[in-house]
Amino acid sequence: MTRGGRKKDRAAETARKCIATGDILPTAELIRFVTGPDGTVVPDLAGKLPGRGMWVKAERAALSRAVTKNLFPRAAKAPVKTPDDLVAQVEDQLQARVVSLLALARKAGQAICGFEKVRGSLDTGMAVVLLQAADGSERGKSKLRAPDGPASYIGWLSARELGLAFGRDSVIHGALTAGGLTMRVVEEATRLAGVRENDDGGSAAGKDTTDV
Repeated sequence: MTRGGRKKDRAAETARKCIATGDILPTAELIRFVTGPDGTVVPDLAGKLPGRGMWVKAERAALSRAVTKNLFPRAAKAPVKTPDDLVAQVEDQLQARVVSLLALARKAGQAICGFEKVRGSLDTGMAVVLLQAADGSERGKSKLRAPDGPASYIGWLSARELGLAFGRDSVIHGALTAGGLTMRVVEEATRLAGVRENDDGGSAAGKDTTDV
């Protein structure tokens, strides 16, 4: 069962080999890279850019290894250029994708925010994923429980990032209901969590914020 509440047949997923770890994983757990027109490695988060794909596990350590060990030229079978800030590029682009998808989910009625609305959605069983800001008050966040435990919880976005998705300055509590957009949010947010691993939540790190 996935975080969005839908069964998933991993055997049917397309798998690729990570150039940094050697692991063979579903593409949803990897980041695709291609060589741009100027010979520079660029992230292809949507997996749609033309060219030979180079895949790296969506984890900060794997991405850093691919950069520091200069693994992309070997994977590309060409003398490509690897930007020093490639990992940061991936994190920034993933963060933007998650915020954009959350905004679409909100417009589609699949995402809500605010403590009382979220609590009501959880109580009625409508919510399948709980969203909480990494820099929110721990006391306030402890009053809500994810519907399916850690597998249905996203807690590594900052209050500002959640606020961008919901058209507010900041948001601490949010929830997603079942639907196609929810599945996409979960998949992209999971990749973002891996990239932000050992990075104190990326921009989500900071002082506690008042509940919203």
